[in-house]
Amino acid sequence: MAEEKKPQQGQINIELDADVAQGIYSNLAIINHSQSEFVMDFVTIMPGVPKSKVKSRIVLTPQHAKRLLKALNDNIQRFESSHGEIKDYNQPPLPINFGPTGEA
Repeated sequence: MAEEKKPQQGQINIELDADVAQGIYSNLAIINHSQSEFVMDFVTIMPGVPKSKVKSRIVLTPQHAKRLLKALNDNIQRFESSHGEIKDYNQPPLPINFGPTGEA
């Protein structure tokens, strides 16, 4: 009989549904902010497709946004230590004149 593990003091029990575990591909992030929150819209832009949709939106407090920035920086440094520098190729700017303005 399988035992259900109970989280220990200070641990968080997180469930990951199968459909969420597959993830959503995004090659464009649009980030806006107000005084109280950061809004990150993740979009997939495909060549030859004139219109793209926001695939996912994440709303964060400023404190969580800063912690996310730190976590991304830490992970990029570890990735580059193992796999080499991530090259940032210059791409022509996309005309981004759609979506919310970031005001709450």
